[in-house]
Amino acid sequence: MMKGTEEHEWREDCAPRRVMELFTTKWTSMILHTLHVRHGGAARTGVLQRSLPGISKKMLVQTLREMERSGLVTRHVESAVPPAVEYRLTPLGLRFVGLVELVYDWGRMNADALDLLGGRATSRRNESVRASVYS
Repeated sequence: MMKGTEEHEWREDCAPRRVMELFTTKWTSMILHTLHVRHGGAARTGVLQRSLPGISKKMLVQTLREMERSGLVTRHVESAVPPAVEYRLTPLGLRFVGLVELVYDWGRMNADALDLLGGRATSRRNESVRASVYS
């Protein structure tokens, strides 16, 4: 624990740790960003999937359902054949969009620092891109 900080600020359920949970699943922040920036806060499932290269339909639906349980989005089903499902940002979701946008803006402004990071097992980034930074 850092000197001068209260012990409760470091508990597992403290606010900083809870906010970082938003970023533990990469798709949550990307869906929030995409819904807000590209689709004005609402989009159908298929449109969202086409807007997020690399996400499988299963992962998209799983993440959207978790976001719905968390109160970040609402799910609206239109009676049609087949049913049209649209996801919309809630007021709570909009509050988190601001945080996501801050992080994304930081990433854009500091892309060079991100390029210097060592490889991560979970990264899909091409090793040759990182290698070119060091040459």
